[in-house]
Amino acid sequence: MSASHEQAPARSPQADAADATLSRREERTLEAAQAQRRHARALSTRDLVLSISAPIVLVLLWEISARALIIDPRFFPPPSRILTAGIEMARSGELWMHTGPTLMRLLVGGGLGAISGIAVGLLMGSSRALNAALGPLFSALYPLPKIAIFPILLMIFGPTELPKIIAVFITTFFVMQIAAVSGVWAIDKKLLEAGTAYGATGFDRFRFVVLPGAMPFVFSGLRTATGTAVVVVTAVEFTGASTTGLGYLIWNSWQLFLPEKLYVGLVVIGIIGAVLTSLIVHSEKLLLPWRRSH
Repeated sequence: MSASHEQAPARSPQADAADATLSRREERTLEAAQAQRRHARALSTRDLVLSISAPIVLVLLWEISARALIIDPRFFPPPSRILTAGIEMARSGELWMHTGPTLMRLLVGGGLGAISGIAVGLLMGSSRALNAALGPLFSALYPLPKIAIFPILLMIFGPTELPKIIAVFITTFFVMQIAAVSGVWAIDKKLLEAGTAYGATGFDRFRFVVLPGAMPFVFSGLRTATGTAVVVVTAVEFTGASTTGLGYLIWNSWQLFLPEKLYVGLVVIGIIGAVLTSLIVHSEKLLLPWRRSH
């Protein structure tokens, strides 16, 4: 009889028990993974519900308190009145007349400042000589209040758009320069040694080791720079050098005692900051997939 027709040797009880144990382990592992995924989905749902319900509850409390005169509606008008004023301003075009210039100053000044700050910071973090040359100068300039520099910019460039854009540029530049330098310095030396061992030198070392290692700090700096830039652009629009922008809208509404318009300006500025920050967070998840779990 050929070997293909021979009966397989009988399995021992120990082998059957080992197979059963392995099967149970695989089932428990699968069940644990499924339970973990269900727990993660439940947490995501809870976080979404809380993020939506908390602002709604606060707005309702504000509305009730203002209508019940618990708070002074002259200074804290009900949100319904603020919403009505915002709709009227949007229909008349007044809201867009002020939102557009603010967005332009933020995106142009902040965008150029972020790009320049990241580039200079990465170079300074990678070059000891460059950091020695520019580090002390930047350390002295960074603490200067950017609003205090604005009058100098007005004297040089006049009451044009350029001083406002430069003020936002300077603010964003220094935040991103510090973040980029810190990111390069925080890279584990073992990663740099491993890159060198695999032949990563020059631009390849910068591209595959330095840049990915510094990017988490860069994105953290972008979130900080966004909030700071929103504050600075609002502050420079408070001045008499501007007749447009959400900052001007807020200041002018305060002077004319139009609290509804004042709050509309505040809400729109908050929305702009939240949207820009959200875009940065989602960009970080897209560009740095290894940090999605954080």
